[in-house]
Amino acid sequence: MEGLQSQQVVRRPAAARTAAILAIGTATPSNVMEQRDFPDFYFRVTNSDHKLALKDKFKRICEKSTIRKRHLYIDEALLAANPVMTTYMAPTLDMRQAIVSQKIPELAAAAATAALMEWGRPAADITHLIVGSTSGGSDMPGADYHLVRLLGLSPSVRRVALYHQGCFIGAAALLLAKDLAENNPGARVLAVCAETTVMSFRGVDDDHFDNLVCQALFGDGSSAVVVGAGDDPVGTSERPLFELVHATQTLIPETSGAIQGLLREVGLTFSLISEVPSLIAKNIEIRLREMLAGAGVNVTDDRNALFWAVHPGGRAVLDKVEAALGLKPEKTRASRKVLAEYGNLGSACAWFVLDEMRRWSAGEGRGTTGEGCEWGVLLGFGPGLTVDTVLLRGVHL
Repeated sequence: MEGLQSQQVVRRPAAARTAAILAIGTATPSNVMEQRDFPDFYFRVTNSDHKLALKDKFKRICEKSTIRKRHLYIDEALLAANPVMTTYMAPTLDMRQAIVSQKIPELAAAAATAALMEWGRPAADITHLIVGSTSGGSDMPGADYHLVRLLGLSPSVRRVALYHQGCFIGAAALLLAKDLAENNPGARVLAVCAETTVMSFRGVDDDHFDNLVCQALFGDGSSAVVVGAGDDPVGTSERPLFELVHATQTLIPETSGAIQGLLREVGLTFSLISEVPSLIAKNIEIRLREMLAGAGVNVTDDRNALFWAVHPGGRAVLDKVEAALGLKPEKTRASRKVLAEYGNLGSACAWFVLDEMRRWSAGEGRGTTGEGCEWGVLLGFGPGLTVDTVLLRGVHL
């Protein structure tokens, strides 16, 4: 097929029911912050313009991030109404939670609505709902309940909530959606992830470098997918985008303190050691081999025969993974594009990357949703350290 790269792949006979992503939707707040303008904004609203050396350091962090812009709920008006949020480590949990409890369901509903529109079937046909968020939604009832109401889902939809788990939720939710779809005939799973920096935005502190990194890196956004297995039971025009062939999740031993997110009176705080990108890169090849062995798929050592959806946790993460796997720069194009246009969206990142990939592939006439390749891998990373790997199969365009 024109545009389809030749690959040496041997696969065992597939199961009769292989789950697939049937639709993808994304949403972001309307407020856009250019990365080049963020240092001036951040130091102004936190009354820290007098800290000239620290501001110069923060400017360099923003410049090196390769992020062009981010979408944020945080703006002048929100901070004017809640000025204590600009103070470093002020007890503001109640204030933040009140904002997030409204914003997360709204943002998640916008992405889910986009996915349902592409899917083309009534929202009431969704049988299972998965909702993931690290930054909010965990009130009782939580964001999962509010999505049922906002989207018009069936009251009997079966719900699963994945709260406060970190960036790997997106990949982990695909594993769960795959199992639900393949083991419940006729099931159609709606999975939604939504994140906002409202819980973690705070002022400057001279001694906490990781706070500056987080303020420069994360953005607000939501993504959603519809997952199903087997033929469409009602005979509509469902069309798979990516098959979910196999998925694994593994902890890297003795790395529990490498990334930490703590929900306290001050809101959500993040800490990460500088070795995180190297720890991921050091372990990624063996995790990949284990996943492929379990899937019954033999792929040549040329990793460039695959397409790659790598969690864009930051430029260093992408650089280290690219080098460890021997990938050509174009193989992380989609991940770097999402990082540049949105920043690190936490759990929502993974499906933004798949959405960017399938749209670019169609626009460039690449033959498959996976940039012209048949097989690909989605990689998710998060606290633990946790590594999620998902074997995908692109669909012919």
